[in-house]
Amino acid sequence: MATRMAATPPTLAGYSYVRPLGSGGFADVFLYEQDMPRRVVAVKVLLADAVNPEVLQTFNVEADISARLSAHPSIVTIYQASISADGRPYFAMEYCPDTMSARYKKAPLPLAEVLDIGVRMAGALETVHRAGLLHRDIKPSNVLINSLGAPVLADFGIAAAVIEEGEGEGETIAMSVPWSSPEVLQERVSGSIPSEVWSLGATLYTLLAGRSPFERADRGSNSRDQLTDRIIKARYTAVPVPGIPPIIDDIFASAMHRDPAKRPASMAEFAEKLRWAQYELGISPTAFEAASAEWAAAAPVNFSDTSVRGPVITTVAPDSRRAARAARPQAAPRERDDVPASTRGRSRSPLVVGIVGAVIGAAVIAGLGTAVLFLTGIL
Repeated sequence: MATRMAATPPTLAGYSYVRPLGSGGFADVFLYEQDMPRRVVAVKVLLADAVNPEVLQTFNVEADISARLSAHPSIVTIYQASISADGRPYFAMEYCPDTMSARYKKAPLPLAEVLDIGVRMAGALETVHRAGLLHRDIKPSNVLINSLGAPVLADFGIAAAVIEEGEGEGETIAMSVPWSSPEVLQERVSGSIPSEVWSLGATLYTLLAGRSPFERADRGSNSRDQLTDRIIKARYTAVPVPGIPPIIDDIFASAMHRDPAKRPASMAEFAEKLRWAQYELGISPTAFEAASAEWAAAAPVNFSDTSVRGPVITTVAPDSRRAARAARPQAAPRERDDVPASTRGRSRSPLVVGIVGAVIGAAVIAGLGTAVLFLTGIL
């Protein structure tokens, strides 16, 4: 994230501010504690001077996408989206204390963990694609580590509907150069399923090697232009870690092939390659989890929604139903047909009932006829 100072955190009902987590181009992320249920959450808040109709539409879409997809175990969970009292849109989401970007910069990850992360992220992205969406910014910093230590995909701020290669003129091209495909860097597409396969392959390579695929060991030769030129040429270099099995380089080289048609056709296919590598290497294959066709066919995200949404306000007056109930005629109490007419409507007090019970008990115990006569008189 950028190094600018974070804006003042908003006052949010039901939340207590803790500390800033980071700042980006259009938003800040803060740590809050939710009052009920008690938990810490990350709250992403748009900057006040960045709020305009286009940004609000993007925010609406990001919140809707995140909410629709967050049932997947490898996608970050969103809890709430609304507008603060000072007019800044925000959403509260699962707090993840670490990122894969921070992890690999400390030390490259073990192969078994990278393969597990790859299958999980492929399942998450297959779910995104089945929903008719693209993520468009797959990179290590957008793979978070949740409080249970599991990887989760985050940041759908530039997600878009799936488009065919060659379409989408006029769309914004968003890219993180070290993990972007040649066709995205050349602005031939703003995003596609093959370009996302490339980005996931480049991300996994980075976690395993400790640097992105087209970086050189000499830091001085890794400018943006130099990286772009190497990625466009797409000359794959084996993972620079001793002991990496050839099957891993074969998978990465396939995912980062210069020709999009020669990459795995889907995230499901890419995941199967990773799972086969796990099997070949004696590692228990990670379960592949993706949304069903029925889920994918349900209400899609509306990218044309330009409405400014805030807290839900009911259109039903609080006392309207109560007034309607009060106006209804009350039905008369129903009388039992098996009760003699002479006793209908009569009520017996609790005292009488108690005396009757006591007298019956005495009659049973003592067998006294007088008690029965006394009972008859009361009744």
